[in-house]
Amino acid sequence: QLVESGGGLVQAGGSLRLSCAASGSIFSTNTMGWYRQAPGKRRELVAEITTSGSTDYANSVKGRFIVSRDNAKNMVYLQMNSLKPEDTAVYYCHAGWVLWGQGTQVTVSS
Repeated sequence: QLVESGGGLVQAGGSLRLSCAASGSIFSTNTMGWYRQAPGKRRELVAEITTSGSTDYANSVKGRFIVSRDNAKNMVYLQMNSLKPEDTAVYYCHAGWVLWGQGTQVTVSS
């Protein structure tokens, strides 16, 4: 019910945009967001956006990543700029911290 896309391999300094498609009932009533998990590390918050459009970011991505949502399309996006090797992880979309996508791999080479 949450389907992520847009991951891949990119060089340091590059950009990627992740997308997450959700069903209408899930999307319209929940905060949506992105977490990531690197090998051997805990899953951590990347960015979130409420139904009213308020956003929150991890300190490590502030100024580089932008989370947005398209209410007409039931989509949430994560625009990732100035990527660093430490951004390498599997990125997961969530809805209300209850429903999670399958994850998409982001690999940033140095």
